[in-house]
Amino acid sequence: MRKVRILWTDDEIDLLRAHIIFLQEKGYDVATATNGTDAIQMVKTNHYDIIFLDENMPGLSGLETLTELKSLAPNVPVVMITKSEEENIMDEAIGSKMSDYLIKPVNPKQILLSIKKNVDQKRLVTQQTTSAYQSQFAQIGMRLNDRLSFNDWKDIYRKLVFWEIELGDSEDSAMDEILVMQKNEANNAFSRYIKDNYLSWFGKDIGDRPLMSPDIFKHKVFPILSSGKKVFMLIIDNLRYDQWRILSSVINQYYNSVEEELYYSILPTATMYARNAMFAGLMPSEIQKLYPDLWEHDDNEGNKNRHEEELLAKQMARYARKEKFSYEKVNNLKAGHKVVENIRNTLKNDLSVLVFNFVDMISHARTEMELIKELANDEKAYRSLTLSWFNNSPLLELIRALAENNIHLVVTTDHGTIKVNNPVKVIGDRETNTNLRYKLGRNLNYQAKQVFDVTNPGKAYLPIRNVSSTYIFAQNDDFFVYPNDYNYYANYYKNTFQHGGISMEEMIIPVVTMAPKN
Repeated sequence: MRKVRILWTDDEIDLLRAHIIFLQEKGYDVATATNGTDAIQMVKTNHYDIIFLDENMPGLSGLETLTELKSLAPNVPVVMITKSEEENIMDEAIGSKMSDYLIKPVNPKQILLSIKKNVDQKRLVTQQTTSAYQSQFAQIGMRLNDRLSFNDWKDIYRKLVFWEIELGDSEDSAMDEILVMQKNEANNAFSRYIKDNYLSWFGKDIGDRPLMSPDIFKHKVFPILSSGKKVFMLIIDNLRYDQWRILSSVINQYYNSVEEELYYSILPTATMYARNAMFAGLMPSEIQKLYPDLWEHDDNEGNKNRHEEELLAKQMARYARKEKFSYEKVNNLKAGHKVVENIRNTLKNDLSVLVFNFVDMISHARTEMELIKELANDEKAYRSLTLSWFNNSPLLELIRALAENNIHLVVTTDHGTIKVNNPVKVIGDRETNTNLRYKLGRNLNYQAKQVFDVTNPGKAYLPIRNVSSTYIFAQNDDFFVYPNDYNYYANYYKNTFQHGGISMEEMIIPVVTMAPKN
């Protein structure tokens, strides 16, 4: 393995000979310079992994040298060493993007720690993360063979997401592959669990069944309103739990998480079902029965979620809620900026609900645009693209303003998404819907073992158009393809992010209650 190369610049370098010998004995290659000018020339002609730089030298000062070094090698960590503890010198050094700061006299162990922190950190973190996951791998694998509850599945998914993010920051691609295999194994077991238990949840109280889409306002929003606090509810369409974990590190600059819970999206894990159920506080078949003019069927063209505000008003009326509320939906950047500009109007409401569709747009764009597919070629890149959007979106500015005005925040989503890989053949008539993860039709032809089929939609509280309607749901990373032009569509949709079916990523999703830090 290549030796780590160190450049140590100090006008009293001869007094540091013992330190240099110590580092050489540890296997490091150490070059020295006695002034800033020589150090700059050496960096012009050589590559160094880390530079130690004395702050107080004749000629070019340490800070002046630091500025030149950063222009020549911006990614090489520079550690400033000084006798001074004056705050202004520290501020200047930090502002010049130095990587560490040591006060003389330094001892060899301090130097060694700084090297490990700035040069070896990635390797050491990878080693530790790999070792930790290896010990957890067996434990998770054993649990998958147990008789698990819906709470157990939330716990397993939390652990898998934790390790997915941890390993995503490491350099061990072999462990990434092992984690993918374990997630697939877990999703297969989760699909079996849902097939065996989903229909039995209906008619039970929370505790005997999980929190689900129709429960969110009643159990997560209304109690905050009853305590006299104003609430802003942010629904980010298509947001998975792993994406939330990435975004939460930014939001936590302004908000503290009071409660972070995972809940279960209803089936189908599709916007028209899950989000309508959330706004109505009812299952889809109940919406169809009570408010037939507010339910759009799958085969209807146009926006099937255009009645969300009306459904929320109906739910609030049923629970005798008198609070003033507003509803907005953001589908583009211009609309997002408009919400921020109108923040004063938002503050007048007891409850403000905002549906933000950008993550869903990324998912669809990745399917249709090669450029986005390249930018989000895997799960880690998909999370990174989501974070990049969020950091540069008006949504972050809005969250900052809400915190400044002491507004409580509830962040959630309607469903997640999964990257599909395995095409499954299904045959349906012209009235069959086009979703790749679930199908609704009268004459569906499929292999029963490959799907979760609901031949009596009423048991799943799903609406029907006629007595012979059947719903089928794809499992794990499967997606439905018709036999006609099978190869074309199988290749076109493979490795795209889809929703509507059964997987932990689609069904187990976050609902987070947050209080402003001020």
